[in-house]
Amino acid sequence: MATRSPPESIRLPALRQRWRALPDNARGAFWVTLSALLFTSMSAVVKSQGAHLDSFQLAFLRASFGFLLILPFALAGGMAVFRTTRLGMHITRGICGSIGLMCGFYALTHLSLADATAIGFTKPLFLIVLAALVLGETVRARRWSATAVGFLGVLIMLRPGDGVLEPAALVALLGALAAATVSLLIKRLSASEAALTIMVYLGAVSVVTTGIPAALVWQTPTLAELLWMLLAAALASSAQLCMIRGFHIGEASALAPLEYLKLPLAAFYGILLFAEVPDLYTLLGALLIVLSTLYIGHREAQLGKRPTAPRANAEV
Repeated sequence: MATRSPPESIRLPALRQRWRALPDNARGAFWVTLSALLFTSMSAVVKSQGAHLDSFQLAFLRASFGFLLILPFALAGGMAVFRTTRLGMHITRGICGSIGLMCGFYALTHLSLADATAIGFTKPLFLIVLAALVLGETVRARRWSATAVGFLGVLIMLRPGDGVLEPAALVALLGALAAATVSLLIKRLSASEAALTIMVYLGAVSVVTTGIPAALVWQTPTLAELLWMLLAAALASSAQLCMIRGFHIGEASALAPLEYLKLPLAAFYGILLFAEVPDLYTLLGALLIVLSTLYIGHREAQLGKRPTAPRANAEV
């Protein structure tokens, strides 16, 4: 006589107990790995739609759908969510975030996925420079050296001496600089503003800021294109939630390297969906960028600071 499997009501609590019995870093690693997969999937969706719509319009649709996804939570929070004494900084943050979004989408639609992803990892390098120039933080020789190595990796990928300098790569660098600026602004805003308030103003400003250039290149999207961009917005929002959850559970220093799973995932999607095979320059340059940002994150962890590496592509 065949034995019956235990009912669902018994199996689920057992699975929860096994999940909770795992080490914190193991559970955090699951969420960060899932975040990397979702972020890279979003990038692949955006790149695929770049064959039909301009990158400015894609950025506007991403910003609009992202704002609509968080709006119910904002409305549920009442008027307190919209109260702020730092409106100017919210607007500045939103504009910088929009620039980063538009540059990132332009790079995704004009570069290979691997190239765009690798250049996006330069955000921690720009953070080092901005922290020294804007915040007046002391940056010692080791982190300056690691930053120089990272930008050397960028030069290897760009190959400026070969006459094949890709303008989209410079746009990708501008996007990374904008994302680094956003990180500094969030650091200041989070001292007095609630996370939901920051997200609401980011969404509202991004819709307006990306809407202006999108109007200049607008073409009516099909229902399928709208659904794909709704999926992109959902993937990006889910990826950010997974990343936040992962770093809340586990140790940042242990989970930071998992963010770089985006690079092999991007290469895999590029080969599978777009017939993009990374060349030697891409591989070598990306390796130097990853190693330098990992070292910067390690040094900041030693100094008792929060590593910047895990937030490399969170703004897209």
